Amino acid sequence: MKNIRRSLFALLLTNVVFAADPLPSWNDTAPKQAITAFVNKVTTPGSPDLVPPAERIAVFDNDGTLWSEQPMYFQLFFAIDRIKALAPQHPEWKDKEPFASLLKGDVKAALAGGEHALVEIVMATHAGLTTEEFEKVVTDWISTAKHPKTGKLYTEMVYQPMLELLAYLRANGFKTFIVSGGGIEFMRPWAEKVYGIPPEQVVGSSGGLKYELREGKPVLVKLPEIAHNDDKDGKPVGIQRHIGRRPIFAAGNSDGDLQMLQWTAAGTRPNFCLYVHHTDADREFAYDRESHIGKLDKGLDEAKAKGWSIASMKDDWKAVYPD
Repeated sequence: MKNIRRSLFALLLTNVVFAADPLPSWNDTAPKQAITAFVNKVTTPGSPDLVPPAERIAVFDNDGTLWSEQPMYFQLFFAIDRIKALAPQHPEWKDKEPFASLLKGDVKAALAGGEHALVEIVMATHAGLTTEEFEKVVTDWISTAKHPKTGKLYTEMVYQPMLELLAYLRANGFKTFIVSGGGIEFMRPWAEKVYGIPPEQVVGSSGGLKYELREGKPVLVKLPEIAHNDDKDGKPVGIQRHIGRRPIFAAGNSDGDLQMLQWTAAGTRPNFCLYVHHTDADREFAYDRESHIGKLDKGLDEAKAKGWSIASMKDDWKAVYPD
């Protein structure tokens, strides 16, 4: 009985601590202090900087901001697994790049073709399926595939501090959106379960879609073309097309997010811009200016010049991944 009472007391104490501190995985350093000060400023009744709930729009990049992205974007791991699964149906891939190199396990050689090779890989593995078929393929993969370095499910490599930040903003009347260079149809099947962000609040790169009747049933079929590239200057465009309001809070981790943060900072309402800086080689990865993935160079300079918040994983986060 004494042990039960002790456990109940510990649970009660934990709940009190979490209620008092909505960002328990953040160290009490400048980024956390700036975030809470901003939220208080724009949500406190009577504040001269009060922002109506309808305008409390917060946008987040996904790769490298909400979950890890090294040594490759996770959607590329998905595409490579799809290439291997589909290879028996495409014997011509044995002699055709970038597929031949991928089937040999030489990802570096496969990607030597740059953006053109990447587009070929994505189109070959995504197109031709109906949106419902693709959703099932993604859901099956994301529930079982594991990261080659950590051995974790990819959805276990989300950032605990950012999950807390999403929840904290929503608790204060913000509407949270993903605005990512990743595929919109790739993220939508699992974003709500993992981040609490429903499909209609996911903005991403999108391919063409075609309406068809298959066996008398209306379907949408994915086409081998890119309709919108939601990266760099494509992010403000995606925000305008899908959301229709300028954000007052934006978070990213790379130069690919710079235009989204600039767009947010240019608004007339009080705003907050945050960069997640990968500085922790022990708990995650350390990279910035010279990285082949998630390069943070111009964005780092502009953040420092404009006073945007920079969250160092090593210095500002108590934990990286959920326990």
